[in-house]
Order: sequence, then C-alpha cells, then structure tokens
Amino acid sequence: MRKGTLTLFILAFLFLSSCSKKENGTLVTTGSKTPTNGSGSTCNAKVADVENMAIFPADNSWNQDISAAAVDPYSSQIITGISTSSLKSDFGSGLYDGVPIGIPFDVVCGSQPKVNIIFRANSYDGDYGSESDPGPYPIPSNANIEGNGQGDSHVLVVDKDNSMLYELYNASFANGKWGASSGAIYDLKSDKLRPAGWTSADAAGLPIFPGLVRYDEVLKGTIDHAIRFTLQSQNVKPGYIAPARHSVNSKGGQYSLPFGAKIRLKASFNITGYPPHLQVVLKAMKKYGLILADIGSNMYFSGAPDDRWNNDELQKFSGVKASDFEVVKFN
Repeated sequence: MRKGTLTLFILAFLFLSSCSKKENGTLVTTGSKTPTNGSGSTCNAKVADVENMAIFPADNSWNQDISAAAVDPYSSQIITGISTSSLKSDFGSGLYDGVPIGIPFDVVCGSQPKVNIIFRANSYDGDYGSESDPGPYPIPSNANIEGNGQGDSHVLVVDKDNSMLYELYNASFANGKWGASSGAIYDLKSDKLRPAGWTSADAAGLPIFPGLVRYDEVLKGTIDHAIRFTLQSQNVKPGYIAPARHSVNSKGGQYSLPFGAKIRLKASFNITGYPPHLQVVLKAMKKYGLILADIGSNMYFSGAPDDRWNNDELQKFSGVKASDFEVVKFN
C-alpha cells in the first residue's frame, strides 16, 4: 500500500486469510490456463512455465546467496522490535471469504494483445501514474485480481516468451478497460532498477512476482530467490535501500528496517522437524533471505495460491519466530 497504511486487509486468520482473486475457474495458480485475448483466440500458457524461465539474471539482488553476508551491527536491536512475532505464510489452498489465499499471477504468451491502462485514483488509493510505466500491458480481460478487488488488488502477468513482467496495483476491470493506481514493467533479463523514488505495484518500488513462494518450485525442491515479506509500520524505517526504490510515511525509528532490507533465518536453526515442503522454504530463507517490500502484518511472507498447498502443514511455520532471524548488513 501507499502512504504508510496497512497493505493486507484479509489477514485475520493465518492460512485462512489473505488478499487474492475471484474464483473464476481459470485461476493460474491451480494449473493450466488458456487466457482469452482480445481477439478471441487463446494462448497455450500455464503457471508451471515460469519454472523454466530465468527470473532476473543470476547476479540480481533477488537471486543473491546471502548466507555468508555480514550481519548488521544493529541486528539484535532491530530483531528485538519484532521478536515476539511468528513467521506466517500469507498463502494457501482453498478460499477465504470467497477468494483464493495468496497473490495470484497469470502467464501469457508473447502473442497476447497489449492494452492501455487507465491510471486513476479511487476510494482505496491515489493516482501514481506519474511513477508508472505507460505500457501497453498484455493483460487478458479475465486476468486474476488479488482479493476479488478488495484490498491491494494486484494483477501480475508474466510474458513467458519475452521474459517480461507486468504488474498493477489497485487494479480493476470495467467497461472493457483496465484501470489501476500504478503499474510497473520489468525486463526479467535485466538488472535495471526503477527510477529512484518511484513506486511500483508494491510500496517499495519492487516487483512482486519474483518474491512469491510458488508451489511448483517447492515441488522441484529448490527456491532460488529472496522471499517478499511485510512488517507493521512501526517496524519500518521511512526510507529504502537498493533494490527498493520507494518509501512510505512509516513510523519506524533508528532500530527498524527500510524497504529493500533483508533478514535471513539463522544457519543454526534446526529445520529437520519440519515437513519436507516447509524445509524447502526454510532453506531458501537461510540462503536468500526475506526482503522487506510493504507495510503489513509482522513476518507475513508472500506466495501464490494453489490448491495443492496443505494449509494444516503451512501452519507449522508459526514455530519459527522473528528471533530466529538476523538482519543482513545495510548500515
């Protein structure tokens, strides 16, 4: 969210809550999807296709091994501020309040027709068109909107043929046109950052899709990227460090994290008692860490909805405390 307000409105209950999208029978995170383009033809794309793509170059900040990076000199003080919080996966299977649990994404082919986006304000948030990429965007008319239009209403679209990522914030589709508060386009073959001070579909000016936990990568046995997470406003410094490009009016003081900062699960944390799928995630938190991307509930980390998630199993993440993490040096 923008302006320091809380970003997640459906977070009341772990694994039974979260922002996500309407159930329309074509949710990309539940299997194959053939989104209809504007001309009525279809595209042979499925969610698993992204597992065969490079999501940014190997040297990109999202993909860096930080397991041996220096610990921040104020790590203990920063972690103390959130030490009682437990790790919570903000994704799962099934529906809560009629919507899937997590942030969905769509995969399209390079032939998907592109459309113009109307950048506008509404009752939820303002118009950030001046900090948005003008497009056009290859977004199908039936693309998934997070939360069924409630809350942040993200739309994420991956062009699998051209390795491009398109993201919208506070999106809606009405009268045959897409509207949004902001939009960002990323070349997944490039390390190029957004202009300094620019927002994106995320408050930190970061892409969202690269930080999602996806069921298919867990199924492969390896997550090879940092994972998006949130903290409450009082734990977020009103500033940012690369790769983040934007800050909000958060309330964190000296011992807090700016957007773009990373924390990692301590190498000494014993993961052997956790189910195999959870071990894959915890290993990634040791190697690639969590990256602070938005204001929200403390220690909530993001993923895509998928009917294959075991919600009872995911609840076991609550056994991991913020005190089991350390801050990667940024001071």
